[in-house]
Amino acid sequence: MLKTFKRLFATLSVFAIALSAPSSSFAIDKLHFIIPGGAGGGWDGTARGTGEALTKSGMLKSASFENMSGGGGGKAISFMISQKPKGTIMVNSTPIVIRSITNHKGFKKSGGGVLSYKDVTPIAGIIGDYGAIVVAKNSKFKNFKDVVAAYKKDPKSVKMSGGSVRGGMDHLIGAAAFQAAGADPAKVTYIPYDAGGKAMAGLLSGEVSLMSTGLGEVVGAQDQVRILGITAPNRLKDAPNVPTLKEQGYDVTFVNWRGFFGPPGMSSKDKNAVAKLLGDVQKTPEWEAVRKRNAWVNIYNPGSKFDSFLADQTKVMTSLMKKLGVL
Repeated sequence: MLKTFKRLFATLSVFAIALSAPSSSFAIDKLHFIIPGGAGGGWDGTARGTGEALTKSGMLKSASFENMSGGGGGKAISFMISQKPKGTIMVNSTPIVIRSITNHKGFKKSGGGVLSYKDVTPIAGIIGDYGAIVVAKNSKFKNFKDVVAAYKKDPKSVKMSGGSVRGGMDHLIGAAAFQAAGADPAKVTYIPYDAGGKAMAGLLSGEVSLMSTGLGEVVGAQDQVRILGITAPNRLKDAPNVPTLKEQGYDVTFVNWRGFFGPPGMSSKDKNAVAKLLGDVQKTPEWEAVRKRNAWVNIYNPGSKFDSFLADQTKVMTSLMKKLGVL
């Protein structure tokens, strides 16, 4: 399974881009962002951060946002399919692949079949976010080794939360960390919440012992939480105080992509215009401020490259989930 994670990490790394001065902006008046989950999650932060950079840089006149929770993201995809809204893009990430593979109940089509990224229009992948294992600031766990020791003594004493369903991205990252420690990932107690904000509330209230999430969701909340380890290969310059799981002896490296999709039937002209906008904004200081704040990795992966990546990830994640026993 670790080789599978490394393969996916290597595939994503190919698309990391070098920043340079922007060549030109694209004349788009406004964009409406559909967010498939609740406030405080990775999708929410990515959409709002992207809109912030686009408007502050003057590349977009206005941005609006709509949280549309339900069906593990299926409600938002169904909306894009049925309404085909103009001037609207939907943020998504690895779960759009995972929930299609697992035939998630929220992804079932009324006429039969399962929703997938192929039902909407892939525009571009834009960032990568490393996974993070987090505890409350006052937790007895000071590092991931403490968690592993407690788990081995009494597996039921360690409850892990995440902002996605069982078999979703947060669950997979946490399970991979436990597997690297020699534990059976299928036996780790996982409590799913609707998006990162609620998962964080569960952690701080003591409902769970630790939380598996994206680094971008917690890097700015270190006054409330302690980040025990992240799934980066090395410490990040944007978060030098945060240890990696690898340096603690747990060989887990993984980065979760996030990107944008348009409605089905979106014209090539509109698709290319938005894709260019998303690429150009990454060359601005306004974007760099957002990226650094969230400790994201820049990944610009537009058009056919994004299509190919999604097809490859479907194969990789299918293999991974079979090994974790969730398929």
